[in-house]
Amino acid sequence: MTYLAVPIKVVDPDQAGVALGQAVDAGAEMIELRLDFLAHPDPQTVCKVVTTAREKGKPVIAACRPPWEGGSFAGDESTRYQILGAAVKAGADYLDIELACFDNPSFNLKNLLVSSSCKVIISNHDFDIKPADLTDRLKNIILHNPTVSKLAFRSHNINDNFAALDIIYEQNKAGRGVIALAMGQAGVISRLLARKLGAFLTFASLSEGFESAEGQLTVKKMRETYRWDHVNAHTSIFGVIGFPIAHSMSPAVHNAAFSETGFNGLYLPMPVEPAKEVFFDYVDGLIKRKWLDVRGLSVTIPHKQFALEYIRQRHGKLEPLAQKIGAVNTIIINNCGEVSGYNTDYAGALDALTEALHIGRKELENMRTAVIGAGGVARAIVAGLSEYGCPVTIYNRTVAKAQRLADEFDCNYASLSELRDLSADLLVNATSIGMYPAIVATPVPAELLRKEMVVFDSVYNPIKTKLLCEAKQIGAKIIDGVSMFVNQASAQFELFTGRKAPLGLLRKVMEIQLK
Repeated sequence: MTYLAVPIKVVDPDQAGVALGQAVDAGAEMIELRLDFLAHPDPQTVCKVVTTAREKGKPVIAACRPPWEGGSFAGDESTRYQILGAAVKAGADYLDIELACFDNPSFNLKNLLVSSSCKVIISNHDFDIKPADLTDRLKNIILHNPTVSKLAFRSHNINDNFAALDIIYEQNKAGRGVIALAMGQAGVISRLLARKLGAFLTFASLSEGFESAEGQLTVKKMRETYRWDHVNAHTSIFGVIGFPIAHSMSPAVHNAAFSETGFNGLYLPMPVEPAKEVFFDYVDGLIKRKWLDVRGLSVTIPHKQFALEYIRQRHGKLEPLAQKIGAVNTIIINNCGEVSGYNTDYAGALDALTEALHIGRKELENMRTAVIGAGGVARAIVAGLSEYGCPVTIYNRTVAKAQRLADEFDCNYASLSELRDLSADLLVNATSIGMYPAIVATPVPAELLRKEMVVFDSVYNPIKTKLLCEAKQIGAKIIDGVSMFVNQASAQFELFTGRKAPLGLLRKVMEIQLK
């Protein structure tokens, strides 16, 4: 079993009692008592806190971290050992001891355990970097024969996760208890994959702002968004690659769809820095480790062109329209590690449009369309509309960029200043203008809108942008960006799983996330 452990920064018994109750109610499966935060670290107080924790019915880890290992205990080592000894006597199930303690001639682990049944976690932390000698540190820990070996280090790049994941995999295969964590925002997946790989535990905070290390997610998010209770060794892994990625709705949407359809999958946020070599190394690293069982990846800004190049260089199958668009937003990985690339952005846009108008794609032919913007979103939408015979005019602040895109898809182009002559059946905003937090902005002045227009905004936060609100006020048909997002996510889900996507649920989850 992999425990979901909640660290409690213990200040006093009363505060600890409240926090312990909240942690258990939230779904904690193990408690870590951080005794180095105690205001009055005497043996009586320690005994009271540990006793209260044990009464909650969950295994208890006692830790009293010194400053040289990232903790807050200000006293001397003799006093710190007294605190840990008191925790053992009070019935702590596990004692967390730093590897460096064994270099101290005066340290005696047997004296701390005092013939109790308390088990030992030997830990080592590096809050600055991923150590070059990580394997040697692990070997040194194992020499002392702990129940559980723990290594935690600072990650600066998503590829640092592989060191932690490899350790978990190898130690679990050898039958040894292990905790390996890449701290920091780049290391979140090391926490989320702990259960699949059989780590002894992973940590989750009681709530936001109460993390004991950077990168911890809340218990609520681990259980509700990331399906903690349903993950096992056979869970297939998916994720969204982008940078930044913390704002992404995709994990909530896809994990909810997995739950709804009974599919054994886990969808992760993957913050990959905007460099081609980092992207290539990361995807190669996922595929190389077949035991991760990574089956599909969503790809967003700024990596869609890298994804296209990756598929080509790895001799993968490339959807013709993705090649025409020049961007891949979906990578599928088969059992042999072979990759295929797709673009579901255009399908999401076309499906949102045709569903709102109750027509088929072929009926889009001859619909005069004005697309505002010439970036990646515009590219996918223009490609899709052009494919079905829409006469498109691309409006952009930088006219040369609009011209390049128009030339590729045999469209017209114009400067934004020419919007005053706008004459279109369909108006599409493919820019980020109007997106939260700049919600008072609009790409098209209200006086240029007409009742006969269909107005489609690719921005989904807020759901009703200023452009859509002003279009609705004059009676125009409006289509929001949530519809596009949900439809492209639906197409991805079906590529990932081979199952029909629960469209209604996907939209509901999106709307909840955007409240």
